[in-house]
Amino acid sequence: MRPERIFLVGFMCSGKTTVGKMLSERLGWEFLDVDEEIERKEGLSIPEIFEKKGEPYFRDLELRTLRELAKRKKVVISTGGGLGANPEAMELMKEKGLVVWLKVSYEEFIKRCGGDENRPLLRLGEEELKELLKERESVYSKAHLHVEEGDPEGAARLIIGHLSQSA
Repeated sequence: MRPERIFLVGFMCSGKTTVGKMLSERLGWEFLDVDEEIERKEGLSIPEIFEKKGEPYFRDLELRTLRELAKRKKVVISTGGGLGANPEAMELMKEKGLVVWLKVSYEEFIKRCGGDENRPLLRLGEEELKELLKERESVYSKAHLHVEEGDPEGAARLIIGHLSQSA
């Protein structure tokens, strides 16, 4: 049976938003970004939420937002890097739809996102970031589908191909 929701998980800068928009366009589904929904509801950027309300507040808000969005049908949902690594969120997503891990190496992550000032976790040192990636991968790896395609176009094609097989 074809899923009614696709959840994209992966580390920062793995292409979740880019691939998600391509998928939603090709499928004729709505694209939703958990981080954008949070920013809209809170009236603050993610860095501001981290700074003013703390990471635990943000992580709780992420999970609540995911639960809301997961009620909708024919949606492609892009999750923040930390949300996809939350075991509770992973179980919810697997129950509600197809979970796709967009896998990215540490080197590729740095190339894509190393200078982005809007990512609070980039303030960590190299070793801490590598450790964070490794920790998160243990949960990301529970996704139904793993995509290591570096090109967003190719990743979208692979996911659509997978959907065709499960129809």
